[in-house]
Amino acid sequence: MILTPLSSDQLDPVLNQFEQGLVADPRALAVFRAIAATRHLGADLHAGRYKAIGLAHALGIATLDDDPAHAFSWDGRVIRTKSETSVVFHEIAHWQIAPPERRSLYDFGLGAGPETGRVEEANAAACVDNATKEEEENLASLLGILWEAAHGEPAVLALAEQNWLELPDRPHTARHFARCLEELDRRGLVPPL
Repeated sequence: MILTPLSSDQLDPVLNQFEQGLVADPRALAVFRAIAATRHLGADLHAGRYKAIGLAHALGIATLDDDPAHAFSWDGRVIRTKSETSVVFHEIAHWQIAPPERRSLYDFGLGAGPETGRVEEANAAACVDNATKEEEENLASLLGILWEAAHGEPAVLALAEQNWLELPDRPHTARHFARCLEELDRRGLVPPL
C-alpha cells in the first residue's frame, strides 16, 4: 500500500530528487534510470501478466490461473497468477530469494501476503524472524520491480506503490535502494535491463 500517493505531475520531480541521491553510485543510478524510464509506458496493471507467467515457467516455477484470495499467493508448489502483473513478478522474486527449504512452505514461510486468502494457515507456516521477513520483502520488492522493467512493464508504478520513493529527499532513501540492489547483485539476481 502506497504511503503517499503521487499524482502524475508530482512523479517527475520526485524521481529527479531520488536520482540526485544516487549520483555517487553509478550502478544504482543506471538501474534507477532504467526503472524511471518506464514512467511513459501504459498503466494497464494486468496487460503484462503473460510475461510474468512466461518468466516463471522459464525459471521452472509452476503457475496456476487462479486468484490468490482463494488460497495462497504461493502454496509451496505454484504461484497463483490472477493478480496484477507486478504481483506475479514479486512472487517470482520471492521464489528466487527464498532458501530452497522454504520454497515448500505457504508464502515461503514469511506469513500471509496481502493477496493471500488463507491468512491463518499462511501465518501458521511463518518460520522467520521479523528482520529476515523485512529483508526478504525489500529484496523481493526491488527484484520484482527490476523484472518488470526488464520486461517492458511500467515498473515505476510498483516503485511508487511499494514506497521506494517515500521521503526522496532523505539520504537514507537512496542508500536503501543502492544497498538492496547491491545485495541482489551479490546473489546474482539482477536481470539485464
